[in-house]
Amino acid sequence: MSVFRHVSEALALVLALAVPAGAQPPEAPRRVVSMNLCTDQLALMLAAPGQLVSVSYLAHDGVVAPLQEAARALPANHGLAEEVYLLQPDLVLAGRYSTVATVAMLQRLGVPVIRFEPENSLDDIEASLAQMGAALGRDAEARAAIARFRQDRALLATHAAQVRAGAEGPRAVLYSARGWTGGSQTLSGDILRAAGLRNLADELGLAWGGMVALESLLIADPDRLILGQPGHSPEGWSEARALLHHPALRHSRAYGAGVAANDRDWVCGTPYVLGAIARLIDGTAP
Repeated sequence: MSVFRHVSEALALVLALAVPAGAQPPEAPRRVVSMNLCTDQLALMLAAPGQLVSVSYLAHDGVVAPLQEAARALPANHGLAEEVYLLQPDLVLAGRYSTVATVAMLQRLGVPVIRFEPENSLDDIEASLAQMGAALGRDAEARAAIARFRQDRALLATHAAQVRAGAEGPRAVLYSARGWTGGSQTLSGDILRAAGLRNLADELGLAWGGMVALESLLIADPDRLILGQPGHSPEGWSEARALLHHPALRHSRAYGAGVAANDRDWVCGTPYVLGAIARLIDGTAP
């Protein structure tokens, strides 16, 4: 049984218990504030016109946000309790681990908050779309988005199979700031798997991700290198990402084969991850 089916049945049960027979379902929220980059993207995809009144400031950043143009039409917030409360929301959207103090304060003030878990797989994206649709009173829109996602995902799977033609996929490594990599139990790992790539992190025992020393990466000698986002700072340089510019890495076999980028389509669990998968499939074709 799929993750989405589990979630759909759970949501149906909750609604059945919460709404007595013959009663009307709760009115959809009219003023929604999102404080998390990933809930920003899901809400921008599904919200009714005028329903979403503010998004996080990160949603205005085209480096990390696929829907930056739509986001820039809305005021940005920095996840501060005072600014969110003054927007008079009847629903606030947050991530599980972000703005914890703000969420606690808003809840004490009686503001409804729904927190979303981070997505660790492509199946989790369907669950998050369903959850957002239920939160916004936009179930029909969520079902349509899920149907499109499933269709596009199936087309990509067919394309990957044709490109690979039964051959074993290249060994690839995700390499981000300070040497972080994502394993098979993470969303980035599922992206690699969907593209037909073998994840070096799993060989190193890092199914949930972890740090990989540059020496270990070079000894493992992967076929493909996927570097984390370049990032930016007022000084134009980031110490955390300095490792990604190390001469030894740049002279490695994997770097010479061509480097893919872990771009904004990787950041959140949304249908935009399919773009990342498509680029990986075409970029690693034999």
